[in-house]
Amino acid sequence: MMLKGKVAVVTGAASGIGLAIALKFISEGAYVVLVDMDAKALDEATRNVKAGTFLALECNVTQPEEVENVLIQTLSRFGSIDILVNNAGIASVGTVENTSFDDFNKVMTVNVSGVFHFLKYAIPHLITSKGVILNMASIASKLGLSERFAYSASKGAVLSMTYSVAKDYVSHGVRCNCLCPARIYTPFVEGYLDKNYPDAKQEIFDTLSQYQPIGRMGKPEEVADAALFFCSDKSGFVTGNAFDFDGGVTNIR
Repeated sequence: MMLKGKVAVVTGAASGIGLAIALKFISEGAYVVLVDMDAKALDEATRNVKAGTFLALECNVTQPEEVENVLIQTLSRFGSIDILVNNAGIASVGTVENTSFDDFNKVMTVNVSGVFHFLKYAIPHLITSKGVILNMASIASKLGLSERFAYSASKGAVLSMTYSVAKDYVSHGVRCNCLCPARIYTPFVEGYLDKNYPDAKQEIFDTLSQYQPIGRMGKPEEVADAALFFCSDKSGFVTGNAFDFDGGVTNIR
């Protein structure tokens, strides 16, 4: 029970990596606030989760007042905020030339402003609890990914925000790290393949898998295990770290 009695807020928690992290934290004794725009998906995701261990809240991370309300409800229900996992995000396909202004602004608003909003409103409470922040960055934060201009820009910002918060608040007892995953097999990947490659789905799936030197995509549950380490006392000496969770892409590809 590595998180027994801790209160964690996880964004983008209705599916994929966010849901895997939320369920892992609950299994390790935490009270978890699952945050997502999709209220129906949240309801389905938590249908079999033990009552009293979680709170599911609909929230658009781009709206500061909604973010602030999530944290108010969290404090009202559980009394503190010990862990913040900024996982909510969207992707975009395109080079700088064919990325539209609308797509660029949408990605930056969700992936950058959304993280900023939760950091801004949660930090005072995390100072009180001497809590921990885990941001979900990407290998795109560090490497050039083909046709991922807007997404790479947004995740580069998440990486920089991680370093900034870690430096500014280490003296307050707050730790801040980020994970930099390569491709993780989630419903998001399924939707991407269905939308963009309906007639070559298996071929593209194999290509995406082989991009990682380890020969496959990661699993959400594996990301959740890493998140558990970074959000627990086991990593009490770790802050300002960007961990490459990438099947070897960054260093041996």
